[in-house]
Amino acid sequence: MSATVDGVELVFRHPDPSGALSGVRLQQDVRLPGEALGFVREGDDWVLRVPRPEVDRLEYSFELQRADGGSEWVVDEGNPVRVGGAFGDKSVLEMPEYEAPAWTRADPPRVPRRELSLSSRGLEQDVPCVLWSAVGADESAELPLLVVHDGPEYDALAGLTLFLDAMVEADRLPAMRAALLAPVDRNETYSASPVYGRALALGLVPGLRKEVPTSVVLGMGASLGGLAMLQAQRTHPGVFAGLYLQSSSFFHRVLDEQESGFERFNRITGFVDSVLRAGAATDPVPVVMSCGLIEENVDNNRLMTRALQAQGYDTRLVENRDVHTYTGWRDTFDPNLVDLVQRVLQGDAYAA
Repeated sequence: MSATVDGVELVFRHPDPSGALSGVRLQQDVRLPGEALGFVREGDDWVLRVPRPEVDRLEYSFELQRADGGSEWVVDEGNPVRVGGAFGDKSVLEMPEYEAPAWTRADPPRVPRRELSLSSRGLEQDVPCVLWSAVGADESAELPLLVVHDGPEYDALAGLTLFLDAMVEADRLPAMRAALLAPVDRNETYSASPVYGRALALGLVPGLRKEVPTSVVLGMGASLGGLAMLQAQRTHPGVFAGLYLQSSSFFHRVLDEQESGFERFNRITGFVDSVLRAGAATDPVPVVMSCGLIEENVDNNRLMTRALQAQGYDTRLVENRDVHTYTGWRDTFDPNLVDLVQRVLQGDAYAA
């Protein structure tokens, strides 16, 4: 392989025997300093050695710089391990101790999915949705429903329904359903939008309840999708019985100045401030949050965890050795998503 772990450092190589390149840079998201990412020429190869970061896997690509000033990003052809993403494939360097969860080797879900189009007042467009049900689920039974922002991406890139199917088959989760909501104008609707939060709580979720008998509803999302789930739960108590939020974009004016160019930064920080300053919550549901140990959102997630705990939420933050990636989010599902569903159902039974 052209990417290897050599003790406390990582070594990358890119062949260039014809000397066609003027330089090579490593593209990554594990917060390695920019001045350390340029390769140096060694014989026929460009070579880079960097300190090993605090992650168990590294997604990366190479920026090839040409003599005419042009450049392109490419995967590492010498490394067969790849992962898909919203911006194309990346190469992956797995550290010696990394092991993918056992459930990822399970058989694919065997239940046909239903495709829906959900509407709500306030939304200019309908929201596409894929409705998944556990194998053998009684169509007339009231089952827990997991509503997932960026649901199709979660399924394609993190194997969400594969995980749910495996956990139900292993009797670690009860028969349940999941509504995989596709994003519509994601940067607008998921950025703590009161309009979208109201549409989700008062239109989309009730619409799903009309489609399938539902006992309790849980919300799930990552990045802006996690932020949007918390906004809806805070402003519309009683809709969600629990939240699973991953690397949520809880932007804070002091902690996240680097995000200030985002078009909805002020709206997000205003919502976050309102949560941080609030008193006891009216609907403190169980919450699990996960975040990469060294990603930029980890500090704002820690801050939000403490705030929610102080307000009465049973909130747990899981920090894993990855960054803002679907695989990193996938790797925290077991046991944390299982535990959340079990806590919600136990509380619901107790309340009954």
